[in-house]
This record gives sequence, C-alpha cells and structure tokens, in this order.
Amino acid sequence: MPLTNLRKLSAYDRWFFSGASVLILVAVFVGFAKTYYLAGIFKAPLPSVIVHIHGAVFSAWVLLLITQTSLVAAKRVDLHRDLGRLGIAIACLMIILGLAAATDSLARKFVDDASAMQSRAFFAVPIADMLVFGTLIYLGFRKRFDKDTHKRLMLLATIALLDAAFVRWPIEVDWWNLRAAQGCCLLLLLSLVGYDLWSRGKIHPYTLWPGLFLLIVELIRDPIGHTGPWQSFAASVQHLALSLR
Repeated sequence: MPLTNLRKLSAYDRWFFSGASVLILVAVFVGFAKTYYLAGIFKAPLPSVIVHIHGAVFSAWVLLLITQTSLVAAKRVDLHRDLGRLGIAIACLMIILGLAAATDSLARKFVDDASAMQSRAFFAVPIADMLVFGTLIYLGFRKRFDKDTHKRLMLLATIALLDAAFVRWPIEVDWWNLRAAQGCCLLLLLSLVGYDLWSRGKIHPYTLWPGLFLLIVELIRDPIGHTGPWQSFAASVQHLALSLR
C-alpha cells in the first residue's frame, strides 16, 4: 500500500477507534447511571461488596480504553505500551471479579420454585461473557506488537461485556431485554465490519473470526443454560456458594 494511503488509514483508525471507545463509555454510563454512577458509586445501594468492587474495576477498564485510544491518537505509543501492563492486570481482575459477582448473584437468587431454573440458566450469560473477554484479551496480548490486530481484539473484548450495560438502559418497553442488548452489541460489531470494508476494502481477519466467536457464544449461551447438565452444574455452584457465605 502506498505511504500516503497508509497515513490516511492510520488517521481513519485513530478517529474510528477513539469514537468507538467514547461510544462505549456513553453506553456504560447510561446503563449504570441510575444504580451506580449517579447513586454515589461506592455509596450506591448495591447488593454486595463483590458487586461494588466489580463495578469499580469494570469502570476502570472503560476509562483505560478511552485513555489508551487517546494516547494512540496523540501518537504517544510509548505511554500506551506502559499502560498496557496495567491493562493486563485490570483485565485479569475483571475475569476473577466477573466470575465472583456472577456466583454471588446466583447465591442471592436461591429459590426452590420454577424461577430457580431461570436464575441458573442466566448464570451461563456472565460465564460466557468472561470466556469471550478472557480469550480475546489473551489474543490481544499475544498480538500487542501488531497494532491493527491488537486494537480490534481489545475493542471486541470490550463489546463482549456491553450487554450488561445495554440491558439496563432506561427504556421502559417490554421488548427491551437481553436479546435487545445483544442486538446493540451486534451493531457495534457490524460497525467494525463496515469500517473495515470502507477503509480496507475487506474484513480484517481479526475482526471476522473473533467477531464470529463472539456472536456464536452469545447465540448458544442461553440454550446451553437451559440444558440439564448446565442446570446441575449451576445448582452445585449455587449450593457451594451458599455454604461459604
């Protein structure tokens, strides 16, 4: 590719990925404003300490994403790489706390009626989110010296977590549910696909395959959650968590 075209592509990338990170920040703020950000953050009436810590670390991740894309846009790649070490630490904490918060929620929803099946089925959602997030973060770390691949993996990893924010948007209609939130995540994924096609004339491989991975996991997690083996597994986790409280 001619040098002039490479420079244009780099400028387009800075605008797109910076804009995407700002959009993610807005999505997260709108989703958690009422129950967390505007409720005093650490003073917010959340159900447990684990949820408080999880919210703080998740917020730190989103702010770090904004910072990292801003540093790249400002051509401060040196600082970007230095902060990358912090990013890996936060990502690992997010996985641990995400699993802990999901287990805590499952334990708090212990019931012996028909709704028990649904709470155990939903346990598959955060577990699947952590699977996708952790996988893409690992690949992103491995590809940290390939900037085009790295930034796509970081963006897609974050998109994998956003259904939790979108589903909490203050939209008071019956159809605004987890599937609608999944649709919003899909739109963000499609925006990256569209950007690749517009800027490169083809879909980047690390948009295509990780994007398909994200999409497939989101489609199968609910059916898996309603299977007998998963219900048994979730019930075991639920009873273990209750015994440790």
